[in-house]
Amino acid sequence: MSDILSHVDGGVMTLTFNRLARKNSLTAAMYATLADALEQAQADASVRVVVLQGDEAIFSAGNDVGDFLNAPPADQNTPVFRFLRNIASFPKPLVAAVCGPAVGIGTTMLFHCDLVYAGDNAAFSMPFVNLGLCAEGASSLLAPQMFGYHRAAEALLLGDAFYAEAALEVGLVNKVLPPSEANGYAQAVARKLAAKPLSSLVETKRLMKKGQQALVLHTMAEEGDVFGRMLREPAAKEAFSAFLQKRQPDFSQV
Repeated sequence: MSDILSHVDGGVMTLTFNRLARKNSLTAAMYATLADALEQAQADASVRVVVLQGDEAIFSAGNDVGDFLNAPPADQNTPVFRFLRNIASFPKPLVAAVCGPAVGIGTTMLFHCDLVYAGDNAAFSMPFVNLGLCAEGASSLLAPQMFGYHRAAEALLLGDAFYAEAALEVGLVNKVLPPSEANGYAQAVARKLAAKPLSSLVETKRLMKKGQQALVLHTMAEEGDVFGRMLREPAAKEAFSAFLQKRQPDFSQV
């Protein structure tokens, strides 16, 4: 069975992270599938809305560390960056249902969704600094805008988890529900959107985003360049070695 399930019904394309044995951690192949699906959804007039969802116990643990280290993103054309560009520029409504942990890109992808519904067990985190890396997915731009600078600094510099009610308070999510209801609620909202005129949805989204669309993509590209450089530096090597060896990293010499 595929690690990404794709299903289209009633104008709604649902993309489900389906790698529960690995906590829905994302591989290069999964990013490629997601990027392709978004391109397909954009081109297909019968698809009016896209929903991203995981399991009611976990949304995504972020990058699969083994896959990531074996094939680190070498340039802006790698699958992860193609997925990020596609989700940032996707013209139709994007809805997400998030339950359980949403780590790294599991959180940053949500900045590019239009509506986000969270289970009350959702735990969001952007621990890039703790891995010797930097923000990605334009989160260095969008998190301060959404959260306010100091809360964004707390999330990005400390990398600590924050939970569903805090995410609701800062505007990252629209509604908090029991985990068993989140995916279904997102589907109901998607069907409600799909019943509306697509041209109106697309133009309204474009008008809301046009003021900073170019800046988002520029920031994403700059973050990607810095991320790639930092991935080769001592801090990241120590962080990932510690992760694989199940020990605390020692950054005192880096």
